Amino acid sequence: MNLPLNVDFTGKVVVVTGAGGVLCGDMARAYAQAGAKVAALDLNEEAVKKLADELKAQGYICEGYKANVLDAEALEQVHQQVLKDLGPCDILVNGAGGNNPRATTDNEYQHEAKEGQKTFFDLDASGVDFVFKLNFQGTLLPTQTFAKDMVAKQHGCILNISSMNAYIPLTKIPAYSGAKAAISNFTQWLATHFAGSGIRANAIAPGFLVSNQNRALLFNPDGTPTARSEKILNGTPMGRFVDSEELLGGVFFLTDDKAASAITGVVLPIDCGFAAYSGV
Repeated sequence: MNLPLNVDFTGKVVVVTGAGGVLCGDMARAYAQAGAKVAALDLNEEAVKKLADELKAQGYICEGYKANVLDAEALEQVHQQVLKDLGPCDILVNGAGGNNPRATTDNEYQHEAKEGQKTFFDLDASGVDFVFKLNFQGTLLPTQTFAKDMVAKQHGCILNISSMNAYIPLTKIPAYSGAKAAISNFTQWLATHFAGSGIRANAIAPGFLVSNQNRALLFNPDGTPTARSEKILNGTPMGRFVDSEELLGGVFFLTDDKAASAITGVVLPIDCGFAAYSGV
């Protein structure tokens, strides 16, 4: 992996939740390559163990841990293991999150709904609740767990993963959009709350990326863009999706003590210009 910035994280303990996925897996790799001791957390234990083995084989420091970001007790058990294996947390990347089909409508507009399709009125309450918990509480609980280390040292950095949905909600996914708006708000709250404790809190807001979660929404089985995908690209000045590695420059910048020493409470869009385009 070609790192975007020459930042040295040697000696830093970086905890990355959601590291079993594509985006946060790349972040974990980048931090390890930049010298950090990485704790890769995910509910998918096999994925983070594989990631850790891969990085260790390359000479880097990484340990993989099974972690449920919605279980405070289990998180504390992982926290104690990270302390034993790597040391106290310096940087926390709250990457766990996602959407759920039960909280998604089939159509963009109610008047276009056809019989048998899921409308706003058919959204499953438990699905909506799950999406909010996964994204908001899945950020709050790891922060409660690992920020204790930072308070004790009076130094540290928290990076949350918001979304362009937080600025203007996308059609079909009201729960996910609302949950990410909560993440942006929570980031500002954390920045204020911990300002006197030497802890900075920021977030990135990725634009449209192709991941395992949304691939079927963006591309047809034959590889051609779906109608929704074409709308996205037509509304993106750069005319393309964001690559996962293009997030790393913002991630490194916001979590580097020297480069961003006075930056806290910001949400950085990384979106190929999507938010800047009015459509005309």
